[in-house]
Amino acid sequence: MNTLSYKTQSANTATVDRKWHVIDADGEIVGRLATKIAHVLRGKHKPDFTPHFDNGDHVIVINADKVRFTGLKFNNKEYLRHTGYPGGQRKATPRQIMARKPELILESAVKGMLPKTKLGRAQYKKLHLYVGAEHPHTAQKPQELK
Repeated sequence: MNTLSYKTQSANTATVDRKWHVIDADGEIVGRLATKIAHVLRGKHKPDFTPHFDNGDHVIVINADKVRFTGLKFNNKEYLRHTGYPGGQRKATPRQIMARKPELILESAVKGMLPKTKLGRAQYKKLHLYVGAEHPHTAQKPQELK
């Protein structure tokens, strides 16, 4: 019996094929869009997904300022951060964040769905968020992701 015919093939740097995808976030719900993005960044959409190797694709998100929340979350949800000083905890609602830096909302949602390791940081670097409808990655010929 040929035992090499059914061995599991692991992805590595020689076999990885990275593609570029573009997503239009206009009118999309934040959490549902973030799960799609995290899925592609990790490489889980590929048949050769390997949990300990970064074989995900690059994701370009345009119109990141036009994402939406359901229910009353736009006014009631709170994002917490800490300045590093005693008593330095700060909170902000999505309405306040959208006025200051709109891409931060989608950025933090996707970052929370990736592993908190070196691997997760490498996967996060393949996320490219843009507020407007234009992006500088036309040379990579990105495909639209549904």
